[in-house]
Amino acid sequence: MRPDRLMTVQAGFELHRQGRFAEAGRIYQDVIRREPRNAEALHYLGLLLYQTGQFEPAAKEIARAIAIEPGVAAMHSNRGAALAALRRFAEAVDSYDAAIALQPGFAEAHANRANALRALHRLEEAVAGYDRALTLNADHAAAHAGRGAALRMLKRPLDALASLERALALAPDQAETLNEQGAALEDLGRHDEALASYDRAIALNRDDAVAYFNRGNVLKKLRRIDDAIASFEQAIARRPDFAEAHHNLAVCLLLQGRLEAGLREYEWRKQAPDFADGRAYPGQELTPGEDIAGKTLFIYPELFLGDQIQFARYVSLAEDRGAKVVLAAPPRLHALLRTLGPSVQIVASDAPPPAFDRHCALMSLPFAFATLPGNIPAPVPYLSADPGRTEAWRRTLGDDGFKVGVCWQGSTAPYATPMQRSFPLGELAGIARLPGVRLISLQKHDGLDQLDEVAGAMAVETLGAAFDGGPDAFLDTAAVVACCDLVITADTAVAHLAGALGAPTWIALPYVPDWRWELGRGDSPWYPTTRLFRQPSPGDWSSVFSEIASALAAEIDAGRGARLGKEAADDA
Repeated sequence: MRPDRLMTVQAGFELHRQGRFAEAGRIYQDVIRREPRNAEALHYLGLLLYQTGQFEPAAKEIARAIAIEPGVAAMHSNRGAALAALRRFAEAVDSYDAAIALQPGFAEAHANRANALRALHRLEEAVAGYDRALTLNADHAAAHAGRGAALRMLKRPLDALASLERALALAPDQAETLNEQGAALEDLGRHDEALASYDRAIALNRDDAVAYFNRGNVLKKLRRIDDAIASFEQAIARRPDFAEAHHNLAVCLLLQGRLEAGLREYEWRKQAPDFADGRAYPGQELTPGEDIAGKTLFIYPELFLGDQIQFARYVSLAEDRGAKVVLAAPPRLHALLRTLGPSVQIVASDAPPPAFDRHCALMSLPFAFATLPGNIPAPVPYLSADPGRTEAWRRTLGDDGFKVGVCWQGSTAPYATPMQRSFPLGELAGIARLPGVRLISLQKHDGLDQLDEVAGAMAVETLGAAFDGGPDAFLDTAAVVACCDLVITADTAVAHLAGALGAPTWIALPYVPDWRWELGRGDSPWYPTTRLFRQPSPGDWSSVFSEIASALAAEIDAGRGARLGKEAADDA
């Protein structure tokens, strides 16, 4: 390159370095007009475009520079950054690989490659990449931070926290790292410390919608619901289309029993990336208050089996308004859901639906039917147990004792929160000791290992491998529930099943329960035959089951007294 030409590019770069992007860009473009193969000017122009958020043209300009001078590691690395900003992470990895092949000791390229791998959920590879970057530069704060984020995703919160703390020691004013630190602390149950991390992130960047969102989440876990609502509102004020913040605001409003506002906000979940089903039916969504007489309403499923059971109640409401209902559900629930009545058509959740006039997501039914605290449809039972199965289980169980069906653990799938909703089986020991009480296990799959742990200390009757052993879910469970005097359960699908059957049901709830159980109350407007028992502080199941044991003892005594009184009256 001739000296006058070099000085021109250098002049642009000096302005670029000073943040005078418009002037620098004009110089780069002028050089490129005169010298279309000036790789340096193309590279710097691409870098400037990247720094001003123009990622697509940035990637193109840097690619032009690479085509002219393919042996410059920095060009490949910067193109990788532009591609990563475009969420084209696999291509970004390829660019970083090219940079590293040219310059193996390029710590920044190793760290950024690891970031792209983390975005692709290739987490073990990402950690190895961060480790390589840190071998080259032990004080690379961003690599420590990225490593911490990857380790948290790998469910290694203590290791993650150590990396994040090292990152903050090197670069204390990084809001993104503080957000990750807060998340790791949350994973460890250290909620007050997590809140402090989010507060520090917000102090650094008052416009950080994600920090307000994270802060709202941890405030909810601390049961500071009003403060959580305010924090979610702050997130939404900064990013009005922040669907996840609207959704979590909805959950807090619903916890407070504010159904009208909460259900309206809950509709924002449909804008979240992982909500897809309803988008397959554009233009046919059921609108609140719409006249559906004579129309076919297709209801498609969301979330889990318990949700399907709880909101199946709206089928009858839709039919009462003159609609023909097609209900999609997992096939294993079909036999149970057929007890809703002969008129509802039930189809597989993954099958193409028959022709319909309107569709509605399962969890949108309360909103579509303008559900308020005073009009929650709760005509239990709205599901029923098979009479033949019920009689067979009645003979198997016999008539002796006060039979309590128990279910202590929910799913341990990655999306579930079993340790929050579930309780240790051993907590039922005080109930098992009550005279005449028989504990009948309704547990399937997860949690059965606890039976061995309590063997010898308490008696829990199991129902054998054939119990709900076929392709249909809950048919035997429903029949056994019908044979029991009471069901005591964690917040699982069994709680919803027993409630839908109209069975006496006591539900043990964590300190911050799912929204449908609200806060504070001992009953549920969704299930009139349920009673709710709540943790007074996080993790305190012993207080819950002490209260349950006392309440059950009183009920049994009252029942025994009533029976004795009746016998005495009969004798007289």
